[in-house]
Amino acid sequence: MARAIWSGSISFGLLNVPVKLYSAVARRGIALREIRDSDSARIRHRRVAEGTDEEVPYENIIKAFEISKDRYVPLSKDELASLDPKKTRAIEVQDFVDLEEIDPIYFDSPYYLGPADGAERAYSLLAQAMEASGKVAIARFVFRNKEHLAAIRPGDGVLTLTTMRFADEVVPPSDLDDALPSEKPKVPKREVQMAEQLIDSLTSSFDPSAYRDEYREELLAMIERKAAGEEVVAAPEGEEREATKAPDLMAALEQSIAEVQGKRDGKPATKKPAKKRAAKAKKATAKKRPASSTKSSPKSRSR
Repeated sequence: MARAIWSGSISFGLLNVPVKLYSAVARRGIALREIRDSDSARIRHRRVAEGTDEEVPYENIIKAFEISKDRYVPLSKDELASLDPKKTRAIEVQDFVDLEEIDPIYFDSPYYLGPADGAERAYSLLAQAMEASGKVAIARFVFRNKEHLAAIRPGDGVLTLTTMRFADEVVPPSDLDDALPSEKPKVPKREVQMAEQLIDSLTSSFDPSAYRDEYREELLAMIERKAAGEEVVAAPEGEEREATKAPDLMAALEQSIAEVQGKRDGKPATKKPAKKRAAKAKKATAKKRPASSTKSSPKSRSR
C-alpha cells in the first residue's frame, strides 16, 4: 500500500481540498558499496578537517559561502533556520495555464496527489473541473523545508503534482556563448525534406514500457552470475559511432531511411559501398564549390 509522504490542502479562491502527497516514481538505481579489494573490508568516509587527520563531530560543522579563495562567510544553524520558509500545509494555486505553454525544461520531480480522508468529493470535483477546462494549476508549497514551485495537472481522475524549476535556475541558450553558431547555417531544402522523411518513418505512439534501463539490467545479470560463482569475462567494447561529417549528410540520411524501411519490410537494407558513398559525397561537395576552388592549391596540398 502506498504511503503518503506529505499531507496538506490545495487552496485557491475559497476552495480548500485536503490532499496527501505520494511519490510517483520508484528509483531503480543499484546501490554499490566501496570495499578494499584484498579482503572486502568496507570503506568508511570520515569528516576530516583539511590539513589534519582530525575527525570533526557533526555538531561542530556549520555551512559557509565561499566569496573568494579561502575566504568564507559562515552561516550558523540558527541564522539559516531564520530564513526557512514558513511551514504551511497549503498548496497555494497562483494561476491556471495551458500545459502547452510550459517548456518541459522547467519540470523536475513528479508526485501523485490523493484525497485526504473525507475529501474524496472535493478532490473529484477539482480533478473533473480541471480536466474539463484543460488547464494546469501553477502553485507554491513548502516541502522538506524548501519552497517549491509546482504544476498540478489532472489525468484519468487523478491529480499529479510536478515540482518545477524557477526561471533563474534554467540556463538560457544565450549563455552558451560559442557553443552555438552565431548564424544559422544554410541547409539545402532537399536535405531538410530527407530529414523530415526519416522523422516520419520513425514516428510512432509513445509507449514508455518500450524503453528499458539496459545498463541496470545488464549490471543485475552480472551481479547474479558472479554471486552464483560464474566467472565473468569482460565483453569487447562496441564500435563507437562517429558524428556525421557535413559532406556525408545526404548519404547518411538516405542510408538511414533505407535501413528503417528495410526493418519494417523485414528486409536488410542494401548498404552502398563506402567508396561509392564517399565519391558521391565528394562529387556533391564539388558541385557546390566555385569552379576555381575545386582544385586544391599547392599550399593546401602540403597540409
